[in-house]
Amino acid sequence: MGAECQYELAQAAYVKLALHALKHPAAAVNGLLVGRLLDGASSPVVVAVVDVVPLSHCPHHLPLLPTHELVLNLVEDHFGAQGLAVVGYYHANALRDDADLPAVAKRVGDHIFRNFPRAAVLLVIWCAWTWV
Repeated sequence: MGAECQYELAQAAYVKLALHALKHPAAAVNGLLVGRLLDGASSPVVVAVVDVVPLSHCPHHLPLLPTHELVLNLVEDHFGAQGLAVVGYYHANALRDDADLPAVAKRVGDHIFRNFPRAAVLLVIWCAWTWV
């Protein structure tokens, strides 16, 4: 802790989380970031996010922390054989211009941080583009 840390988001992971949010534009969506610490003695430390696991897209499912804890364990077991771990959490609010991280997202992030001290919480904010 205390050292600088950088995060690399693989293209496939980015596309998966973007499609999850775009598929449900009127709902808050969330999921897990899966990856690993990259080897090397270089500073800053690099966390490579290689995949994401979409969790839910319904606002009433967000506060179910026991469900998230169960999913965290299942995802850790599944990806652990590949040398990967849950390295963070992503969340997109239902409103495009809402840049506030909900309390439940903070709690899930804190839970992940207990197991992976370099965990990240990624808040996805969408811009509205208009073409003339």
